[in-house]
Amino acid sequence: MTTSPTAPEVTTAPLLSAQGLYVTFPGRHGGPRARAVDGVDLDIRPGEIVALVGESGCGKTTLARGLLGLVEPTAGRVTFDGRPLDYSGRSLKAYRKRVQLVLQDPSGSLNPRHTVYDAVAEGLRIHGYGGDERTAVAEALSRAGLRPPERFFLRYPHELSGGQRQRVVIAGALVLEPELLVADEPVASLDASVRGEILALLLRLRTDLGLSALVVTHDLGLAWNIADRVAVMYLGRIVETGAVEQVLTAPRHPYTQALLSVLPEAPGAPVILTGEPPDPSRVPSGCRFHARCQILASGEAEAAGVADACRGQDLEVLGGSGESQVACHWATSLRGAGNRATSHNAPAPGLRGD
Repeated sequence: MTTSPTAPEVTTAPLLSAQGLYVTFPGRHGGPRARAVDGVDLDIRPGEIVALVGESGCGKTTLARGLLGLVEPTAGRVTFDGRPLDYSGRSLKAYRKRVQLVLQDPSGSLNPRHTVYDAVAEGLRIHGYGGDERTAVAEALSRAGLRPPERFFLRYPHELSGGQRQRVVIAGALVLEPELLVADEPVASLDASVRGEILALLLRLRTDLGLSALVVTHDLGLAWNIADRVAVMYLGRIVETGAVEQVLTAPRHPYTQALLSVLPEAPGAPVILTGEPPDPSRVPSGCRFHARCQILASGEAEAAGVADACRGQDLEVLGGSGESQVACHWATSLRGAGNRATSHNAPAPGLRGD
């Protein structure tokens, strides 16, 4: 699968944009505040699918919630269609009609006491839809791949398969005719046999409806198969971003390389990261990845003359435009030294199957 020809050009103005976004939470027992999102710029253009990738606890779900208006940023701003997001009730309600959330677990997203019809119609009722509700629900179910839709109206979630439940959740988002979907681990709870169907559905919705999507995932294989662009997040910041083929076949950041190295298709031995990600209330000095970095541990950063910078010099926030960027002293130092910075554990090009 290659990037769809309907993917937007880089010059297209963003539909959604985060600029200098920070989200902090009170620390435990009066300690330092946790910096869950610690300076993020991120653009999503019309018709573009962006994958936000990282380990659990890296801040990607908090970032997604900030973009949805479910969490108000501590600093920075979110703009949609050129206008700053207003967190007041009426404006936020209108915004959430245009930007819809698709959660990981369809069983948890659907009320077991509501029929499929009521689950999909709920958004219409919240937003005071004045049209033909039955027709709108039927169209949304049909777009989500549940056909004929009337056959599902009176079913309950427990009567459906996992894939069908996720399609109902997607239909509940589509019924409001949004411009952007934020999908948080949309296939993580599904069997492998169904995941491809849901990913194909999301791609088809982009093609047919011009939908944009932010797909939050820990799975780089999923990013490869659905995204136009990938943003790799670690400890509250995006550390590498660019076109999906470029980042996932020639990763520059050691963290991206480590994530890719454990995929079944990756050549060479997997990189086993030591320790856990640092506490977001105690972000280390220098590169926030340096305590776990295999390049620093192996002496390669020392050989490149950047070891002290890795340990003590902070890196700038990457821009959100989608150009190829990396926040890494070592990768930057090797930019003019051929392809050495991109040779570590890149996956075989065959990972993305046509």
